[in-house]
Amino acid sequence: MIQVDFSKLSPQAVWQHFETLCTIPRPSKHEQQLRQHLKDWAEQRNLETYVDDIGNLIIRKAATAGKEQVAGVILQGHLDMVTQANRGTQHDFFKDPIQPVLKDGWLIAENTTLGADNGIGVALALAVLESNDIAHGPIEVLLTIDEEAGMSGARLLESGVLTGQWLFNIDTEEWGELYLGCAGSIDLEVGQPLGYETAPANLIYVDLLVSGLKGGHSGVDIHLGRGNANVILAHFLNDYLAQSNGRLVEFVGGSARNAIPREAVATIAIKIDQWADLEKAVAATQVEWQQKLKGIDDQLHITIQKNANQINEVITMQQQQAWLQALATCPYGVAQWSAALPDVVETSNNIGVVKLTKDEAKTLIMVRSMVNQEAVTFAHNIQQHFANFQIQSELTPLVSGWTPNPDSAALKCLQQAYQSAFKIEPNLKVIHAGLECGIIAEHYPDLQMVSFGPDIQGAHAPGERVKVDTVEKCWKLLVTALESIK
Repeated sequence: MIQVDFSKLSPQAVWQHFETLCTIPRPSKHEQQLRQHLKDWAEQRNLETYVDDIGNLIIRKAATAGKEQVAGVILQGHLDMVTQANRGTQHDFFKDPIQPVLKDGWLIAENTTLGADNGIGVALALAVLESNDIAHGPIEVLLTIDEEAGMSGARLLESGVLTGQWLFNIDTEEWGELYLGCAGSIDLEVGQPLGYETAPANLIYVDLLVSGLKGGHSGVDIHLGRGNANVILAHFLNDYLAQSNGRLVEFVGGSARNAIPREAVATIAIKIDQWADLEKAVAATQVEWQQKLKGIDDQLHITIQKNANQINEVITMQQQQAWLQALATCPYGVAQWSAALPDVVETSNNIGVVKLTKDEAKTLIMVRSMVNQEAVTFAHNIQQHFANFQIQSELTPLVSGWTPNPDSAALKCLQQAYQSAFKIEPNLKVIHAGLECGIIAEHYPDLQMVSFGPDIQGAHAPGERVKVDTVEKCWKLLVTALESIK
């Protein structure tokens, strides 16, 4: 494994831009530094730029000679990335560069997210803008903000600004596939202030840590059955504390609503003579979950250690029981498979974040569905589930799914370009994840849209990687498609 030398990667036109993206911080809702850099970069090249009210960046490039009248293409990606690091890794996503390495043909960030989702898509679009040897019609590059944390860039996109007829979204993660539909989503924010009371005397305080899980993307990986640290810990706490009359001090797990939680930690209070029983209970739970996750998530660990801090208060028993029962019995994972689309998840949810502390009590849950009404219904059902425990919640507006149009000219163009470039047919798919296409379609209903991208594994989790040769193939497909439009 070696530190990557970007200058040795092909196509250089693309990788030089991704290298830049690795050096400029771009957490969701903090894209302004990158946006300004790219705006300045474009204007230095005499390209037209526009920043809308929400903060999306649009860059326009005129058609090459003889291509002025062909369909204009919008190349679309998002500026932000999911920022996660392994426990113990010192990395400040607001200032530290991403440091990828090269291993077996994959570019990998070993202890953080890489930002290939969607840095590669952005880099491909920038390479088209910079090119002087590609024949193409009018080009607009739409770089949205906040895709990973709320899709506000797409949701608040201005109507009547984009002029292109086709849109290529470069934000999927399996090379060889063209996507023509995606799931919609709703977020639930569950929360209420916690009450604390003086802890009973003669208790010891113990930290429990669930770790070693793979995590992953709450859409594209949800069907794999990976362990959810919040779910595992909630199940254990609910059972053990009820049996032992133990008390909960706090529970914190996960970092993003759209990432399957890899780690969760809780502090509990038990009687001094219950330590051995706790050890046995933890060991039994670990074995039970290791068997459930065998071959799927084999590195699960549940560890305990005494907490030496001065702790005087515990969550009230009523709220402890309500929260733990609600979390332990909440639906999670795949709720329904599609009847119309083979091997496609129709409806799912992810219990992404749990935070039960003195500062705040909240749970963030993301519901996805290929059918908008099913997303709404499932979200309301989960909301009612928490209400049964007197825990309130709020729903975000529905992020619309993207309805497939298998007859679009944009799709046919990419199919033909793929066949021309690689002599095989691409697979046509829909994805159980949130692409911005469905939302953009609400503002621009006549747009014909297709999505594609390179092989990316582990998006939204440390160890995220992108297969280098598939980036080159994406570039070849994009260039072939743009040049073929007549």
